[in-house]
Amino acid sequence: MTGALAMMPSTSSPYPLLAPPTCSSRLPPLRCFIGLRWSAPRIQVREYSDAVAGIAKGAGGRGGRFRGPASSISQPCSRTIVITNEHVQNADFPPNYSRREKKPFPIPVLELRRRAKERAKKAEGKPKRSLPPPKNGMLVKRLIPVAYKVYNARILLINNLKRLMKVIPVKGCKHCSEIHVGSVGHPFRTCKGMSSDKRRGQHDWGGTLVEAVFVPVEAYHLEDRLGKRIPHDQRFAVPRIPALVELCIQAGVNLPEYPTKRRRKPIIKIGKNEFVDANEDDLPDPEPYRLEHPILEELHDDEIIAPASAEEIVTLAEETLEAWEILRDGALKLMKGYAVRVCGYCPEVHIGASGHKARNCGAFKHQQRNGQHGWQAAVLDDLIPPRYVWHMPESGEELQRDLKSFYGQAPAIVEICVQAGAKVPEKYKATMRLDIGIPSSLREAEMVV
Repeated sequence: MTGALAMMPSTSSPYPLLAPPTCSSRLPPLRCFIGLRWSAPRIQVREYSDAVAGIAKGAGGRGGRFRGPASSISQPCSRTIVITNEHVQNADFPPNYSRREKKPFPIPVLELRRRAKERAKKAEGKPKRSLPPPKNGMLVKRLIPVAYKVYNARILLINNLKRLMKVIPVKGCKHCSEIHVGSVGHPFRTCKGMSSDKRRGQHDWGGTLVEAVFVPVEAYHLEDRLGKRIPHDQRFAVPRIPALVELCIQAGVNLPEYPTKRRRKPIIKIGKNEFVDANEDDLPDPEPYRLEHPILEELHDDEIIAPASAEEIVTLAEETLEAWEILRDGALKLMKGYAVRVCGYCPEVHIGASGHKARNCGAFKHQQRNGQHGWQAAVLDDLIPPRYVWHMPESGEELQRDLKSFYGQAPAIVEICVQAGAKVPEKYKATMRLDIGIPSSLREAEMVV
């Protein structure tokens, strides 16, 4: 008994005591350290209370270890240190899916089935609810300003890119779709275009247009988004417009050149896939078309003026980068309210609850599907492809083929703005690999562990 009492820690110690493993102190998970080129990521230390004596001052510590005095089990832990890794230092590049495989679903099919069964179980024995907008034909009012903001951000982004590309050189391969932001194209042998085997994958660089940087994704324009699906015979009779513009129109943007049906009363369901429009005779006549929000116009190529000074270039780059972020954030909000579909085999996009019936899919094994698309829910990159390019080092040195694994990548629009003087956004620093030291030669690179 005396020996047991001798092993118990004294409660009269002058040092603050730490609780045993019940303390909430934690380190970053192990997966944060796997696959990184740097041995330790940047770690931010936050103290929720005063510094722990003996740890903050290094008292009692040897060899760089965290060591504190003995603690009593009955005493709670009131002082904790939480170490979190908020920003990943380096991240892998976005995966390039093969054309011979189908795109993965944003949500697995098994999870979709589980959610459907759960919804059916909850709705069993309850009266059916009325359809919410936009399924009932009405607009989501809170998304109308967002639609106008996205539409104007797209126009502003295109106009600013045309001006920036007059001072920031952008090269494009003459045989494939790859581009590079810089005065000289990169030396990597990744060309898969015509006669690439004769050139051993070497790119043949030349000039390019803004469409190669901001990829235009087109979709069919629907005069009635709840109408019947477009059949194969009418695939040439229905106009095709940019998919972002079609999404904004369905979300509430009024454009006189692209008329669309606006309902003022919810639809009346008469079957699973059948409905009739409500009678609107008791409502007053609709007001004539008027411009609810200011709309920008896209400039022609002969109206583009290059920035005159370095300050104007930096201001233009920051404005372009802000428009890019507004465009992507706003489009993501619209996609959560309005359905957007993409083919799982090709880049075809359709704005609507169900895809069209045009059999124009030419992807891998399209003969087995008779050219029909495999529609699935789209993600943001399907609607706005980011077009990743190699990031040029701040030193200004040209890229070397042997040091390819040390370079980072960024969306082409972000790389143009960064080279023009804009600040690098936090979300792109992980793939740009700004914290990696680039060796000066191949011999130095071989010495890297």
